[in-house]
Amino acid sequence: MNYKITKIRRKLMTELDKDRYEHTLGVMYTAAALAMRYEEDIEKALIAGLLHDCAKCLSGDTKIKLCKKFHLSVSEVEKSNPSLLHAKLGAFLAAKKYHVKDKEIIDAIASHTTGCPHMTLLDKIIYIADYIEPGRKELPNMAEVRKLAFTDIEACLYRILEDSLEYLNSRNVPVDPMTEKTYLYYKRKREGEEV
Repeated sequence: MNYKITKIRRKLMTELDKDRYEHTLGVMYTAAALAMRYEEDIEKALIAGLLHDCAKCLSGDTKIKLCKKFHLSVSEVEKSNPSLLHAKLGAFLAAKKYHVKDKEIIDAIASHTTGCPHMTLLDKIIYIADYIEPGRKELPNMAEVRKLAFTDIEACLYRILEDSLEYLNSRNVPVDPMTEKTYLYYKRKREGEEV
């Protein structure tokens, strides 16, 4: 593994708790496997997978304070559930603290929790790898979703968005508007509508 990735891993090992670090490695390797399958840049997938949760272990208050300090917008949904901020704050930290200059990697980190319309292949890979990595607790339809990830990335993305919304709505958890927007975009796309 290249020096840059090894250096990031060492730093993350001291900043993430044990379970989060194990999850991070799972996402990194799953992202690399998906990158190989879909002919995406493997190093970009490794770095984005490694850094996708770099802000996850910060407290909610710290996430909000850092977002204010660095002028990152915080929605009402994010204020009530600061854990949602880890993606945008993580993207910022990837650039500033870990010196990632590649916009594609930063964007993939920023969109890994909610997705976004017009996702790039790398965005989809990180979003999906986060959901299906081997250490992730078994969720409904997980076996089918994991199979889809390696056979039809578009269908897999849509299935995860659909299952995530169903799960959040069934538990009356506030849904980030971007998740809803992403789902509707890919639903229209699947139905052959102009998007």
